[in-house]
Amino acid sequence: MLKEIIFYGRGGQGGVTAANILVSAVLREGLYGQGFPFFGAERRGAPVMAFSRISDKPILRHGMFYDCDVLVVLDPKLVSLGLTKRIEVRDRGVVVVNAPDNMVLEKKAFTLKGSAKFYRVNATKIALKKKLVIAGWPVVNTSMLGAFARATGLVSINSVAEAIKEYFHGPIGETNAEAAVEAYKQTCETEVC
Repeated sequence: MLKEIIFYGRGGQGGVTAANILVSAVLREGLYGQGFPFFGAERRGAPVMAFSRISDKPILRHGMFYDCDVLVVLDPKLVSLGLTKRIEVRDRGVVVVNAPDNMVLEKKAFTLKGSAKFYRVNATKIALKKKLVIAGWPVVNTSMLGAFARATGLVSINSVAEAIKEYFHGPIGETNAEAAVEAYKQTCETEVC
């Protein structure tokens, strides 16, 4: 089993950190993992991709990829702007979107190589509730890790929460772990038109 995951968000939302925390979480479960970023000029708000691989065997592949098994969208505006069409989701893939309840998700906003399951969670609302805001931006990465765990079943929410607390020490780690657990509980499969 080799799964390739793309976290697609904006600078400042924590996509790169999410990819690294995911690797730490899967290592806790005896799996192998890789995490690495790609971004152009570093600036808050610019589109950013981070990549992760999870496998039950040593991972020999290295480098970026633009088709994936799981696409995690941290910013719903990337969907509205059509930027998510740049990434292909493989057949039987999973798309996890940070989206408000009233946002209509359309298949045409994504490039699907076959069937895909779509999941949504309002990670922005959770981040605001937990006061996970830096420089005015809700940081949704840990909430989206909880959503990822729920949507894919590739890693347990307990491993995710422990990896988060290891990455962010003290009260901020506890708050971020709580955000992940809350998102895990609120994530649901959604219809797309």
